[in-house]
Amino acid sequence: MNAPRYPRDMIGYGPDRPDARWPGGARVAVSLVLNYEEGGENSVLHGDAASEAFLSDIAGAAPWPGQRHWNMESIYDYGARAGFWRLHRLFTGRDLPVTIYGVASALARSPEQVAAMQSAGWEIASHGLKWVEHKDMPEAEERAAIAEAIRLHAEVTGERPTGWYTGRCSANTVRLVAEEGGFDYVSDTYDDDLPYWARFGDRDQLVIPYTLEANDMRFATAPGYITGRQFGDYLIDALEVLRAEGAEGRAAMMSVGLHCRLIGRPARIAGLIRFLDHAQACGDVWFARRIEIARHWAAEHPPVARIRPSTLKKVEFVRSYGGIFEHSPWVAERAWALELGPAHDRAQGLWNAMVRVFRSASDQERLGVLTAHPDLAGKLAAARKLTAESTSEQASAGLDVLTDEERSQFTALNTAYVERFGFPFIIAVRDHDKAGILEAFRRRLSQDPATEFNEACTQVERIAWHRLKALLP
Repeated sequence: MNAPRYPRDMIGYGPDRPDARWPGGARVAVSLVLNYEEGGENSVLHGDAASEAFLSDIAGAAPWPGQRHWNMESIYDYGARAGFWRLHRLFTGRDLPVTIYGVASALARSPEQVAAMQSAGWEIASHGLKWVEHKDMPEAEERAAIAEAIRLHAEVTGERPTGWYTGRCSANTVRLVAEEGGFDYVSDTYDDDLPYWARFGDRDQLVIPYTLEANDMRFATAPGYITGRQFGDYLIDALEVLRAEGAEGRAAMMSVGLHCRLIGRPARIAGLIRFLDHAQACGDVWFARRIEIARHWAAEHPPVARIRPSTLKKVEFVRSYGGIFEHSPWVAERAWALELGPAHDRAQGLWNAMVRVFRSASDQERLGVLTAHPDLAGKLAAARKLTAESTSEQASAGLDVLTDEERSQFTALNTAYVERFGFPFIIAVRDHDKAGILEAFRRRLSQDPATEFNEACTQVERIAWHRLKALLP
């Protein structure tokens, strides 16, 4: 039987974002990305069925099946003829590092621009073979397109790309790129402010998330930017929030997405210039190509091998977590059958799944969990017959080294409690010292059975939390 699994990672780093440790103590790493798509877009000249309709200054553009769209082509041509060179002058004049997302077929049609990129020392990452939609591509076709993009890229630039961003990707893209095995990073996600490692088969693939909001594409989409000043203000606001977080030890990265035919227009580039003036004056911003960010992350934060509960087979899962609820592996068995995913690979997530099972069980089943617990400092402890978890927990509160008087108190309280409620006294001893446990013992003896049953179940859940916290992030 295969249990349902939810593939989306909704937790990431969670509340504990790692210290990026950017070079020079920078608070923010800024990645300037220039998408070079001109000459790789949909066109009957390129063997496509219709003209391009995406990311241009033609409002409401639609594909023209079977014919060239002269206006659309000329807008893309502006990016190659004028916009690129305006941006090249801006970035080289400031000695700023840039990552190019280069569509392989577009690069092949722009030899002078490629030479200028290389002369400037810019990174040329792959932006796929053509600037077209991949969502409906069969997996084999997309894999072949990735391979051809790599081949053509190497032929045009002299070396294969080590970074990848498709943009108009499919649900298979990131996995297929990772399986290719030759990329230092892939950027077809928008889900974090830091790089992270994703596991595909036996490969850990570095992902450097990109942006669709700190991106000049919103000059061509709604809601979007109308003036260059709006774009510049947005970028400055984003940078200032990230700088403030960096000052508190939560340094992050900021991607800025650019397109030759969009930001390359005079009124729009003015906003980018304002942002660059501001960012370069800060003194705590690291401008870096994405390949440099990738190498830094791989050196400072290499992938860490760890157990991922949601990926385990049932027998492995129960073997690993069957003792979280004392002598009650059925809780783990039912938890395994839930819709688990990456969020359950951390202690909080797996605990939530397991307590859902416990809470939805019958009163008789939950009573069975309660009665499976040993007495505190009782006969099983004296005989060293506790589970390893219970032994460690009782020792943490000093219950393994009692005086004769203390042992007598616990014995009397255990007896009175079981006689009253029919199950052992249960408390998460890691939350208490010896005196606190005795005080809770006496207080809870006076409670009515229903109230005490619920409190004992709450303590069982708390014990499970401590046990999982010792095993998982």
